[in-house]
Amino acid sequence: MFGSSTRRMLPLLLTFAATTALAAQAAAPDLSDPEVAHVAVTANSIDIDLAKFAQSRTHDAEVRKFAATMIADHSAVNQQAAALAARLGVTPKDNAVSQSLQKGASEARATVEKLQGHAFDKAYIDREVAYHQAVLDALDTLLIPTTSNAELKKLLVDVRPAIAAHLAHAKQLQSTLLAGK
Repeated sequence: MFGSSTRRMLPLLLTFAATTALAAQAAAPDLSDPEVAHVAVTANSIDIDLAKFAQSRTHDAEVRKFAATMIADHSAVNQQAAALAARLGVTPKDNAVSQSLQKGASEARATVEKLQGHAFDKAYIDREVAYHQAVLDALDTLLIPTTSNAELKKLLVDVRPAIAAHLAHAKQLQSTLLAGK
């Protein structure tokens, strides 16, 4: 039902701003399906926005390519999530997890906006590593277990490998940047 592009996208669908906000939410009460949908869309949108900023700031071809992948993948997941929500008649509902994501995104953006050159690239990729790890953790401990709608749960399960792939790619870039590329 969902192509490889969708599976590659969800990593950011739930990408959380390298903060402990999401980890703290993992102990929160169950989320409703509309709340899970809102978290997914929020997480994707956050990573899309930061990737667009990274493309405008970086001079590193590999960082630019990574950011382009994040934009393409997360945009596709958001489109698929929106289509699924429309088909199911579900309106995403704002919640504490989505609000924590927005707060973390604002903090992450404020941090990287001050940086230039290699320092910017390193901070952006470090954030992507932490964000994708947080997304994987959230999928496993909060979002997948909390979702009751079979199609929404399938979307989350299907995109998990893409999140892991994004994390692996970000870690590879992180190693390259640490080596002083």
